[in-house]
Amino acid sequence: MENTSILVVEDEYRIRQFLRAALEGEGCKVLEAPTVAAGLALVSEYKPELVILDLGLPDADGRQFIRSLRGWSDVPIMVLSARNLEADKVSLLDAGADDYLAKPFGVAELLARLRALKRRREKRPMDSSAIVKFGEVTVDQVNRLTFRNGEPVHLTPREYHLLTIMLAQPGKVLTQRQLLREVWGAGHSEDGHYLRIYIGRLRQKLESDPSQPQHLLTETGVGYRFCQ
Repeated sequence: MENTSILVVEDEYRIRQFLRAALEGEGCKVLEAPTVAAGLALVSEYKPELVILDLGLPDADGRQFIRSLRGWSDVPIMVLSARNLEADKVSLLDAGADDYLAKPFGVAELLARLRALKRRREKRPMDSSAIVKFGEVTVDQVNRLTFRNGEPVHLTPREYHLLTIMLAQPGKVLTQRQLLREVWGAGHSEDGHYLRIYIGRLRQKLESDPSQPQHLLTETGVGYRFCQ
């Protein structure tokens, strides 16, 4: 995290100071904004590498910040909020947030999640020649082939499509609606049972222990996350 520039959008001064101390302790460069308007202006001017966002801001809801920012920037956004309902998490991720941490939170977990966001940001976008390895699995996207321990694994076209969408965004929570729209189309955005079945099939084929997956992870009530 050394020299990583991070914008903290939070209206409570004490929380901003707490976050500044924690982040500067890791060698980060910290910008602060108490409002949505000030936060958007700082992103435009300084182009931070990460954004930490509170939702309850005095001039607008944090969702407005996300929607406005996503019109012109893909900087990773970590939401911090006391709102802990699954519906809130889903709506924020659908709006364009990259991760969500409920208050109160531990500094160690916050820093770990920020490091994960930064690693994902630094990865090159996948192209058709990418070869991805995780656990015992190798996915060759040149030839659309999948191997486990060197042995070919048969994936149906839809299983393969779902897998590659997840591989393209390691560490990011993808909501059920996002995945359903991508793989099955907009008309199936509420058909979560399809997704559960296909994630289960992928785990059976690719995970060392499907009952304790290490790579295709469930975010309960929200969606799924791929971890290398």
